[in-house]
Amino acid sequence: GVGADGIILVCNSKIADFKMRIFNSDGSEAEMCGNGIRGFAKYVYDYNLIDKNEFKIETLAGIRKVKLNTLNKSITENITVDMGEPILHPVKIPVLTREEPPIKDLKIVIKNKIFTITCVSMGNPHAIIRLHNLEDINIKEYGPLIENRSEFPKRTNVEFIEIKDRSRIKMKVWERGSGITQACGTGACATAVAAFINELTGRKSDIIMDGGTVTIEWDEASGHILMTGPATKVFDGEIEEIEGWGVENEELI
Repeated sequence: GVGADGIILVCNSKIADFKMRIFNSDGSEAEMCGNGIRGFAKYVYDYNLIDKNEFKIETLAGIRKVKLNTLNKSITENITVDMGEPILHPVKIPVLTREEPPIKDLKIVIKNKIFTITCVSMGNPHAIIRLHNLEDINIKEYGPLIENRSEFPKRTNVEFIEIKDRSRIKMKVWERGSGITQACGTGACATAVAAFINELTGRKSDIIMDGGTVTIEWDEASGHILMTGPATKVFDGEIEEIEGWGVENEELI
């Protein structure tokens, strides 16, 4: 087919307007996907499954509120998602360490290279590593080695970041279960949190990825992370049969 990092299912929900299920390319089910939920929101709105531009989506990471910033019914400029509060306690991320939260100085050694990691969960685990130059790292080599380290009992997404200034961060990602991808919404949120708690940026940052840029704001009053970015329709298609996903038919919309 056209290829994809994963598949997202639009399902009924008893506690929100919709339920989102997402499966990685290796078949594992993810708790949350920041880019995926924006595409999900645009899909249900564009295909008239809902007639309001603010609604709630159930995920394995909890309920997320979305707002489509629309010019009219046919044009959606950006989508803002309330991603909830970042998780910084090691047991809940999870990460195995004796370091007190927040975890911003976890050191691991791989092939004689020392990595200093900040750990954040946005409903799914992230390991953020600051570099002076992103071109200095072989992501394909080190990404899977970090993802599968014993310190991360549920594996981890890995973000390599380069601070451009106090409000701009360049990021490349190795996603748990998918490998190198062009962008990661939850990774962008975790990156902004990591940069702030390490006093490298303010509470609002543009996260620049190969697939585009999103704006992340850590709201001081609520403690919630607000992610704003685009979602673009690429193509339409039909799948005749899906096997092996373990999803009851009546759950799908």
